[in-house]
Amino acid sequence: MDEIAPYYAQDREHDRLTRGSNRLEFERTRELLARFLPPPPATVLDVGGGTGPYARPLLEEGYTVHLLDAMAGHIERARADPALAGLASATVGDARALPFPDGSADAVLLFGPLYHLTGEGDRRLALTEARRCLRPGGVVLAAAIARTASTVDGLLAGMDADERFRAMRDATLEGGVHQPPASAPGWFTTAYCHRPEELRREVEEAGFWNVDLYAVEGLGNVVPDFDARWVDPERRGRLLDVIRRTERDPALFGVSAHLLALGHSPLPNPA
Repeated sequence: MDEIAPYYAQDREHDRLTRGSNRLEFERTRELLARFLPPPPATVLDVGGGTGPYARPLLEEGYTVHLLDAMAGHIERARADPALAGLASATVGDARALPFPDGSADAVLLFGPLYHLTGEGDRRLALTEARRCLRPGGVVLAAAIARTASTVDGLLAGMDADERFRAMRDATLEGGVHQPPASAPGWFTTAYCHRPEELRREVEEAGFWNVDLYAVEGLGNVVPDFDARWVDPERRGRLLDVIRRTERDPALFGVSAHLLALGHSPLPNPA
């Protein structure tokens, strides 16, 4: 976690999902949560939940939410936010060692841990901890960055003209680890970028059943004039419709910046 702390200390994360195309990530993630979370007042562990962008609407809907994040600054901001006063807890912690009892939650959100834990063994720990905390039949929703995300972003933004970016991009494509150069402190921090089949395998090997993958931004990640589309209700609706229709198409997973894995905690064997 030490290598990602300077990036998050810039305090840009708390409003990231309200800006630019990040609004699509937020809208689609909220949509998938509404589809797959058990109904309120279910207990949700928001692990890697940052300053609470998803916890706020979940609280408004009547969920019991525990917020945990590795960055102390995120938790301090969450504790000071009146909109998060209803949190059951707000804790600085590690996804690999959750401070929650066995079988205490109906759902676990991992929106961050799977891409900031660059070692497969650490990601396995985070997933098995999530399963430990879930009641039988509970759900995990785990976000991952697609292996080609920085490649697509670089092409769209023209960053591939920078030799430093090309070196970073090529290393990510080859081995999955996104490691920005020290000379570019504003670039996104150290992360792991998944291939879809790898993400599915990791969730299944952690003991989850009926694992499915969904593209979060999907084709919306590469449309031109995003801001103009987003503020026009009709065009926005058409964009979201095509994303939904193609969200499970494996041929398009690499276009999406983020993937969301859905898994279910095993039910007990019948007597």
